[in-house]
Amino acid sequence: MSLIGGIRPPIAVLSALLLSLAGITALTFGKTENVLVPKAVLTSQQHFAEDGAVALRASLDESVTDLNRTAILFSEGKPVSADAVLDKTGSVYQKWSGTAVIEIKSGKLLAARGETVPLTVIDRTKLSGKDGLKPRLVRLQNGQTRLIALALLSWEGRPQQLLIASSNLKVPGMRLSESRGIGVVDSTGTILSSDGALDSERAQRELKDFATISAKKSRQNPISSKEPGSGGYAGVSGSLTGDASGDRRTVAGYASLAAAEPGESTVASGLGLSIVTQVGITERASQLARPAFGLAAAGALLVIGALAIAVLLGTVQRPLIRLFLESRRLTRGDLARPVTVPRFGEAARIGRALERLRQQLRGESPDGADSSPQSTDGARGGRRLGTRALVAVSAVLLLTWSVPLTLLLNRPSSSVHIPAQVVSDQKARTETISDRVRRALNEGHADLSAVAALIGNRTSAEDMADVLDRTIEEHPRYESVYVLSGDGEVLARAGDDPHHSSGERPADQPLKVSGHGGKKPLIRATAPLQGKAGAAVVGEFDIDFVNALLRRDGLGQVRVVDAEGRTIAGNSGYLAFEKMPGHLSPLVDRKQAHAKVQRGDDVRIAAAAPMTGGGVAKVLDWSVVSWQPASRLDIPAYTLQNRTVLVGLLGLTAAAACLGWLHIVVVRPLRALADQAEALAGGDRRTVLFPRHHDEVGAVVRSLELIRQQLQEQQRGGRDGSRSLAGRN
Repeated sequence: MSLIGGIRPPIAVLSALLLSLAGITALTFGKTENVLVPKAVLTSQQHFAEDGAVALRASLDESVTDLNRTAILFSEGKPVSADAVLDKTGSVYQKWSGTAVIEIKSGKLLAARGETVPLTVIDRTKLSGKDGLKPRLVRLQNGQTRLIALALLSWEGRPQQLLIASSNLKVPGMRLSESRGIGVVDSTGTILSSDGALDSERAQRELKDFATISAKKSRQNPISSKEPGSGGYAGVSGSLTGDASGDRRTVAGYASLAAAEPGESTVASGLGLSIVTQVGITERASQLARPAFGLAAAGALLVIGALAIAVLLGTVQRPLIRLFLESRRLTRGDLARPVTVPRFGEAARIGRALERLRQQLRGESPDGADSSPQSTDGARGGRRLGTRALVAVSAVLLLTWSVPLTLLLNRPSSSVHIPAQVVSDQKARTETISDRVRRALNEGHADLSAVAALIGNRTSAEDMADVLDRTIEEHPRYESVYVLSGDGEVLARAGDDPHHSSGERPADQPLKVSGHGGKKPLIRATAPLQGKAGAAVVGEFDIDFVNALLRRDGLGQVRVVDAEGRTIAGNSGYLAFEKMPGHLSPLVDRKQAHAKVQRGDDVRIAAAAPMTGGGVAKVLDWSVVSWQPASRLDIPAYTLQNRTVLVGLLGLTAAAACLGWLHIVVVRPLRALADQAEALAGGDRRTVLFPRHHDEVGAVVRSLELIRQQLQEQQRGGRDGSRSLAGRN
């Protein structure tokens, strides 16, 4: 018999799978496991650290880019004093801790603003070499660390100057609770800056321990450090668990600074920095498994599986093997005993056909007819209950175990416990994204203001276009950038065609949203030109840029909504200016952030955070709203549900695979064999029977073919005998 064909392999495999599944069920649910810190809390710390890494990386990269771009814009214009450079730079960008301009050849300090910039760490003789202007980390005398960025100021006929800016390493926009601390760590595990709840000696010691571990882990390859199949953050990230003190335990998350896309590199991502965040939580025991349920489910599977296998063995396998033996007996010429006819299905039809063929071989029924009432009733009964129905009975038995597990059992109620730290983190992360969007819009307007400050009355349209081209190339946040005159005429532009009506004058507001009723919102930033009455530089934000700011793992659905609750941007599919869901409306408060667990048919965690803080984006009066179903969280109640569903699906898969296999290799060929056997018994001697499978069904087909040949020889011998008798007469 064939290894993968025949009736025995699928039934044997099904038996093995059901036994294995019973063991898995007993082990999965039978071992008591008390969870003190749900995995959802640890995952939330990982995502919190990733948010901090994204915010710091974007801030440092933006600072370096803006400094270089500012220096280029000044160098392309008329020479100005060092004080004018710093004054204009400081009025547009208020992000650097300190700025300075020195003359490279002499080292003379020409101007300075803010905190003292450590000029002694700059080797002026190596500025022209490779990586001479590369940003670097510098440790100050007070123990703090600064990122020093350098850019050249060059004018014809003047000594070359160096524009220097220092940035602190504080993570921008992170909302820290009373028990949370955060630190920026270098590749050696040294804490370069820290913030938050780190007043106690224990908290500082734990942060140092976490920093050492995270620095070691951050040196891994981002791909190999993740579980296979996991995506998300492009850098190395994870969670850590600290020591417990009573019922309090410290948990931490870490993330290395990485570019937005895997494989890419930026200035900040090349510094070897990582973010570590820690928070103290109250441990709460949660039972993840139910031993009695696991044992009961495993026992029920053994009983139901035994019944299903017994049905297959008793009504399908044994009758087919008996038919195989009976057909072999007939081909050997053993015709004395009647054929044992099975009771059900196609096997019964084949058995009755074999009995009729036995009688024909013995010469008892030369015409092949068998019209007894008992035979007719048996044939009808066999057709009413076929082999497919018998296999379906086994399938129904297995479904009675799998379907309840998949759809009904171990479902959490609406009162399921959601860890308070997860809710708090949802709120804090929503606030962080809100601040990130606000900063991005403010930065966009500041870029336009820098361009506007350097375009004068005598700047030609070609020079304007060159500046705009460089702006849109360096800052992908814009879809289109253009210069408008006071009467609404486009003087120069770069990027896509502007959404500007002819004669429409520049807006009075620095940021304005339009496009109501269209397919996407139009966000315009306007910066007036100096020296040109009514003229302005206008930038149209790419809405996909805003959408990308909202895409963070572990937050669920995220939307930016205006003061009227209309959607401006989102991290997934949405309709522009559609009203946000009604269950979120009470959550939005224009003064402070909120988060809560919304219970009902579906338990959700929802949070909302207004755009608070300075800058031109404040006039928009926007809020960021996020929500996600609690079923996505890795907490004990939903973990138990997922395990239950998984076990049920395994049962469905095993039943479908093995019974489907049985249907293909046995049931369908058996139905065809029944038709062939009845046709042969009915007098069809011309149709040659070819076995298509090397199994029990194929063996019966071969036996029928031999019987057909014997009947042909018998019929031919009878005709020859009749001719000889007629000749003698």
